Amino acid sequence: MALEIREASVIYPAQSGRAPVEALSKIDLTVEEHDFVVALGASGCGKSTLLNLIAGFLSPSSGKIMLDEAEVSGPGADRSVVFQKHALLPWLNVRENVAFGLKLRGEGATAYAVADRFIALLGLKGFEKSPVYALSGGMQQRVGIARALTCDPKILLMDEPLGALDALTRERAQELILDIWKSTGKTVFLITHSVEEALFMGTRLIVMSPRPGRIAHRFDLPFSRRFLNGTPARQVKASPEFIELREEVLRIIFADEEQAA
Repeated sequence: MALEIREASVIYPAQSGRAPVEALSKIDLTVEEHDFVVALGASGCGKSTLLNLIAGFLSPSSGKIMLDEAEVSGPGADRSVVFQKHALLPWLNVRENVAFGLKLRGEGATAYAVADRFIALLGLKGFEKSPVYALSGGMQQRVGIARALTCDPKILLMDEPLGALDALTRERAQELILDIWKSTGKTVFLITHSVEEALFMGTRLIVMSPRPGRIAHRFDLPFSRRFLNGTPARQVKASPEFIELREEVLRIIFADEEQAA
């Protein structure tokens, strides 16, 4: 499986007397199977636009998005999205929410067997019949991730899913997502505003420039694998190599913002 973004640009048309907005300019990116690619950059740099292109919610103004050598022309079951706001159905309980996508595909009773497997994987066993509005924010996000995984997508798209969580819950959720990534073998594309989160979770990092969004810098990252090989998360994040790269990426983002201003 390979996701290829070839010279993709997005220009939003003029509205209410305003000039057209060039959101993305000539993005080239290849995401290989089992990659965990993280996009980072200041607000307005086109991260969400890029994710929406991959999801098929938007079409590029020019260029192509290819998945398994087939052009992406709209949403599909081969791509699942975990949103910043969990987007769960409040009138359904946890089990019904997790099984929802499979039931839409007509899988009936098998949908619940698959849902139960991911409910257990996400640490939600015992809450199957709970209404989602009664859960904490962290648990709601876990339900959203479980729902995304039940459809067995080729690539999991995550639109800053941890941004609304408190600091402690966010760190635990980062570790959980990495454990799930390892156990499922999924390919992940995540966007975030947190430099520390990006460095800790990704195998590759792309830093995007202010509008029009371009991939200005690329980094290969070793830190998620160190955590998965047994090094405690805080020890990984406190290492001199991690701190040095964190400060380098912050300098890049601040310099890009000053240049844009």
